[in-house]
Amino acid sequence: MSKFVPLISSGIAGSLGVLHLPRLWLKVSLDARDKLATGYPAVGHGFDQMVIDGLGLNRDAVVSFIAGKRPTYPQFEQWIREQPGARIDKASVEKLNGSITGYIHDDETRRAVLSAAGLPDGAPRDAVNLNNLDDWTEFYNAELK
Repeated sequence: MSKFVPLISSGIAGSLGVLHLPRLWLKVSLDARDKLATGYPAVGHGFDQMVIDGLGLNRDAVVSFIAGKRPTYPQFEQWIREQPGARIDKASVEKLNGSITGYIHDDETRRAVLSAAGLPDGAPRDAVNLNNLDDWTEFYNAELK
């Protein structure tokens, strides 16, 4: 059985406009089928939890819905719209997206990601682009090398 590096970027949003939400859906979906690449948490404590908290959702309910119902991404967004107290208004989404685009990894993480990709310390510094680089490196090492 193949395991997959989740190549949807945290910088991608679906119709709700929420950055990272498609990636969260993909990771939980893959994990529920035992297809998520080793080293990737289905729901981590970084962007995953930021999105869940920012939308006013319950972590266990998100995982249970995705794992149990196997929704398409649009079905997942519809489920979110139906959740009591879900914060999907423009101001809440903009605040959440700003926290994602503004997140900067610590120096040690940045150096490790850049080094693994064969790059010198420097740019990028933001977590979205460093995470992209990390995914591409992991995918290359697992499938293309």
